[in-house]
Amino acid sequence: MSILILEDILAVVLMVVLSTVAVSSNFEGGELVMSILKLVFFLTLWLLVGIYLIPLFLRKTRSLMNDETLLVVSLGLCFMMVVIAAKTGFSAAFGAFIMGSILAETLEAEHIERLVKPVKDLFGAIFFVSVGMMVDPAMIGKYWLPILLITLTVVVGQSFFATVGVLLSGQSLKTAVQSGFSLTQIGEFSFIIASLGVALGVTSDFLYPIVVAVSVITIFLTPYVIRLAEPAYNFLDKHLPSRVRTFLDGYAASALEPAAAKDSPWKTYLGSLGKTLLIYGILCVAICMIGFGLLQPLAEQYIPGIWAHVVLSVAILLSMAPFLRAILVKKNRSDEFKTLWAQNPANRAPLVAGIALRLVIVMGFIFYVLARLFHISVLLILVLALAVVTYLMFGRWAKNSAHKIEETFLTNLNSREKRAEYLGEKKPEYASRLLDKDMHLADFDIPSDAACAGSTLRDMKLSQRFGIQVVAIVRGNKRLNIPVADTRVFPYDHLQVVGADAGLVAFGEQLGKSTATLPEDFTDQEVILRRLPISEGSPFLGKSLKESSIRNRYRCLVVGVESQDGALHIPNVTLPFQDGDKVWIVGEKQDVEALMGV
Repeated sequence: MSILILEDILAVVLMVVLSTVAVSSNFEGGELVMSILKLVFFLTLWLLVGIYLIPLFLRKTRSLMNDETLLVVSLGLCFMMVVIAAKTGFSAAFGAFIMGSILAETLEAEHIERLVKPVKDLFGAIFFVSVGMMVDPAMIGKYWLPILLITLTVVVGQSFFATVGVLLSGQSLKTAVQSGFSLTQIGEFSFIIASLGVALGVTSDFLYPIVVAVSVITIFLTPYVIRLAEPAYNFLDKHLPSRVRTFLDGYAASALEPAAAKDSPWKTYLGSLGKTLLIYGILCVAICMIGFGLLQPLAEQYIPGIWAHVVLSVAILLSMAPFLRAILVKKNRSDEFKTLWAQNPANRAPLVAGIALRLVIVMGFIFYVLARLFHISVLLILVLALAVVTYLMFGRWAKNSAHKIEETFLTNLNSREKRAEYLGEKKPEYASRLLDKDMHLADFDIPSDAACAGSTLRDMKLSQRFGIQVVAIVRGNKRLNIPVADTRVFPYDHLQVVGADAGLVAFGEQLGKSTATLPEDFTDQEVILRRLPISEGSPFLGKSLKESSIRNRYRCLVVGVESQDGALHIPNVTLPFQDGDKVWIVGEKQDVEALMGV
C-alpha cells in the first residue's frame, strides 16, 4: 500500500512538472525546483489545515448532518479544494486528491464513502467511457512496436525495481519478489497524466492512445505475472550464492529491530527538530501571506490611519504566536536533548547553536511583520521583537494555545485508528509484542444462540479450561476493558482474548460447538390465543387478575379483558372479573388447553 501511495505522489509531482513546462517557454532546472518546493508547501499546508479543521467542522455539525447534507458538504469540500488547487497553479486532480486524503482520515470516512459511491460509480463510468472514446485503434495499430516495447519495459522494469526497493526496505526475498511481481501495471493516473500533457500541449497526441493501450495490456497481464512470483523466487533461492542469501537474511533481520535501538539520539533529535521547523515554518509563512495578501487591503480600507497597521500586526502576530513558540521551545526538554546534553560536554555547543538558530528564525518572522507595516528604526523594531519573544517564552496564552492546537491535531489525525482499536476492529499496539512470547491476541464474536451467552466469566472458566484471558469486551459502541469475573457475556459480544495458540484454537472450536440446537419438541411449544369466558361456575369469578394467579399457576398471559358491551381493555390487576367477561389468553398450546379445562 505504501508503494502505491508513493507512486501516486510521484504522479502528482509529474503533473506539476507538466504544468510548469506548459506555462514556461524556457523551462530550466530552477523552475522545476521552485515548482517542487511550491508543491511541498501547498501539500503540507493544506494537509495540516485540513486535518485540523475538517474533522473539527464535521464533529461540531454532526447533529445537523443528514445523508443528503453530508453528501453535498463532502462534494463541496472536494470542489473547493479543486478550485484552490487550480488558482494556485496545480491540476484539479491534485486538489481532489488532497481533500480525499483529508476526508479519509475523519470518523465519517466510511459514511462518506457509502454516500459518495453512486457518484463515484457514475463519474467513473464517464471517465472510462471518455478514455475509450479518445483511443484511436488505427493509431494503436500504427504504433504497435512502441506499445510492445513500453509494455515489456513496464513489466520487467517495475517488477525488478520494485523487488529491489522492497529488499532495501528490509523485507525478505520472498516478500520482495511477490511484491515486485504484483506491481507490473500502470493505472488510471497514467491516463490523467497523459491527457494533461496533451491538453497543455507539452506532449504529442499519439502518446495518449499508447499509454491507454499499455495500461490495458499490463492490467491484463498482472494475474499471470503474479502467478510467476513463486517460481521466480524458487529459482532465485536455488541459484543465489550462499553468501548473498546470508546477507539478505541478515539485512532483513536487522531491519526488524526497533527504530529506537538503531537510531542515535542525534538522528532522532535532528529529525524531530527538522519536522518542527518545516511544519510550523510553513504555517507561519501561510499566515503572513494571508495577512498581507487578503487582510491588509481590508484593514487599510476600513480602519483609518496607522491603526490599520497596528490592528493588522497584532492579528498576524497573535495568529503566529502558538507556532512561533513551538519553533522556539519545542524539543528543548525532550529526552533526546537531555541525553545529548548529559552524554558529552562537546554536544552542548551544537545544542545551544540549534536553540540560537531557532531564536533567529522566530526573530526573523517578527522582524519581517513589523518592518513591513511600520517605517520605524531598526533598533525600535528589534526591541519590539525581543518583547514579543519574551511574551512567547513566558506568556501562558501562547503556551496553552500551542498545546491545545497540537493536541486537537493529533486527536483528529489518530481518531480513526483509535476508534478502530476501541471497537475491536484493529488490534492494539501491544499485540505485536506478544508474538515472541508465543502469546497472541485473538477476536471472537459470541453467536446469538451460544450456550455460554448470559454466563459470567467466572462460570465460563476460560483460564482453567483453555489457559486464556479476556482482555476486553466490545458491546455495540461500548468497550469494557479488563472485565471482572462477575461480568456477563451476552450474544453478539465481541471478545478480545489473549493466550497461546493452542488455547485460542480450542476456545474457538468449543464456541462453535456450544451453540444451542433446535429442540425436538419445538412443535409442542406453539403459542396460541384463546378467549376464556367468565361465567357463574368459573373459579375466577369475583377474583382479580392478581388473585387468580393465571400467569404463575398456568404459565399463561392475560392480554385483554372484553366486557359485556364488547369493549376490550387492558387488564387491571386489582379489578375482579365479572360475570360475562371474556378473558383473552396467550400461552403455549398445552398450557392454554389446561386453563380452558378448569
